[in-house]
Amino acid sequence: MTATASEPSLASRAPGVAFILKKALISALVALVLFSLMIGIRTEAGPTGQLIYWTRFGDLAAMVAAVFGGSIVMELLRQWWGPVGTIRIVPKRVQGMLAVARRGIAPLLLTFTLLVPVIFYDQRYILDLGILVLTYVMLGWGLNVVVGLAGLLDLGYVAFYAVGAYSYALLATNFGLSFWVCLPLAGILASFWGVLLGFPVLRLRGDYLAIVTLAFGEIIRLVIINWQSLTGGPNGVSGIPRPTLFGIPLTPGPDGLAAKLGIEFSPTHRIVFLFYLILALALLTNWVTIRLRRLPIGRAWEALREDQVACRALGINTTTTKLTAFATGALFGGLAGAFFATRQGFISPESFTFQESALVLAIVVLGGMGSQLGVALAALTMIGGFELFRSLEQYRMLAFGLAMVLLMIWRPRGLIGHRAPTVFLRHSQAISSDLVKEGHG
Repeated sequence: MTATASEPSLASRAPGVAFILKKALISALVALVLFSLMIGIRTEAGPTGQLIYWTRFGDLAAMVAAVFGGSIVMELLRQWWGPVGTIRIVPKRVQGMLAVARRGIAPLLLTFTLLVPVIFYDQRYILDLGILVLTYVMLGWGLNVVVGLAGLLDLGYVAFYAVGAYSYALLATNFGLSFWVCLPLAGILASFWGVLLGFPVLRLRGDYLAIVTLAFGEIIRLVIINWQSLTGGPNGVSGIPRPTLFGIPLTPGPDGLAAKLGIEFSPTHRIVFLFYLILALALLTNWVTIRLRRLPIGRAWEALREDQVACRALGINTTTTKLTAFATGALFGGLAGAFFATRQGFISPESFTFQESALVLAIVVLGGMGSQLGVALAALTMIGGFELFRSLEQYRMLAFGLAMVLLMIWRPRGLIGHRAPTVFLRHSQAISSDLVKEGHG
């Protein structure tokens, strides 16, 4: 059956060979300009202070060729699996397999996470990396409440992370309180600062909201640096107590957990305990967020994200909605900060820069705003990806940036974009003629 004029064939709508080659050539030229000084010419300060340089034109040519070939492959794959609004020719069988994989990836990922300390018990590096990934998963889920659910762009989320860390460190070192007493206090204090941030930004949105939250994060960092009598200034806080298990320390002494259980002490016991501790905190964050989404406050966040004017017209108190979003997100950030302080045993202002806020925001955006599973996968990819490409040195950031560009092209809403409302009508319903003037609805 031939295609009519109103229904053009797939071949006629798909980009032609000349278009693909032209776009690949433009990408290669842009790569040549950008990488000429980054890869083609390398400069360093010589032993006597003079500037020395050497060329790497072979590496530059290989990179430009890779960009040229990758652009061609990308345009071809765009026809097979592109963003919303483009032509898709994915077979229905493949779509079904992807749907099944999407439903099963969360239980499999959770099961693997629970078994990580068992599988990699003798590999300290893997355990430390797992703790770091879970910390950013928790931070991503906390920021997801503000950015993904409420639609409020927050560039100063690291401020609540810092408040939680310093709250625990100061309370534990000055008053001798245990980790389990300081943990909720750190979350409450961070939540209080979240409310304080919410008041000045009640009438702001978009770029203005981002600027104010960025300034708030910098204010907190500068206060920590300059208030030396309380925070220690640039020297930070050291000697932060470690967490205990029901009051039993994980130390090699006779009062330690290993001695009470009659087993040989190993420093890995504390690492495994910290791993399951941050996993429990992350799962608590996930559970609370999912429960809140089904409550009226969660639906109010979603309405605020979609349209603030319509949200106000529906009678929703936007002031309370914004404040609760900031307070809830700050609460989880404070809990993660308290864990960071007890894990490190030392904190300083250098750990709470804008780069941390940008990294957590990138995790939320790339994972899919509003998607819990997407944020977890993005944290695993970004934090673990940095380590996988660590051996590539200067090429590590190039590979990471290329992966982000590809993700934005094929999945503009993130790995698992989720903006579906929690409450909606599954079946259309007829409206009685008594309720509408037009008659039968």
